[in-house]
Amino acid sequence: MALPSSQPDPVTLRVLVYSDNPRTREQVRLALGKRVHPELPELSYLEVATGPMVIRQMDAGGFDLAILDGEASPVGGMGIAKQLKDEITDCPPVLVLTGRPDDAWLATWSRAEAAVPHPIDPIRLGDAVVSLLRPRQ
Repeated sequence: MALPSSQPDPVTLRVLVYSDNPRTREQVRLALGKRVHPELPELSYLEVATGPMVIRQMDAGGFDLAILDGEASPVGGMGIAKQLKDEITDCPPVLVLTGRPDDAWLATWSRAEAAVPHPIDPIRLGDAVVSLLRPRQ
C-alpha cells in the first residue's frame, strides 16, 4: 500500500494577481478560492504590487491567467494588459478589474479577454475566470 504523498498536486493553474492595494489582491484570492470549478485544477496565486514586476513575471512565463486591477496606481492594469498583449507571444488570458461596469469598453481597448467591475462580486469573478481557464484545459 502506498503512503499518501505530502507533495501538492503537480497540476495547478497559476494566476498572477496585480493590484497596488493588498486588500484588492486578497479579495480576488478569497473570491476564487483554491478551486474555482470542480472540473478545473486547483489555483495557485502570485500576488504582485507593481507594474514592472507584472512585466517581469509575465515575461518569465508559466501563468495560465493574469488578473490586473485597472484602478491600480501609478500603473493601471489596462495599460499593462495592452502591453502584455502587444509584447508576449501566446500571452495567457487577461482579466481586468474595472472601476465601474461602464468601463468595460476600456478593457476591450486593452485587449483583455474579460472585465469585472469593482466591487468584486465572487460569482461574477468566478464565472469570468472559469470561462477563461476552461478552454486552456
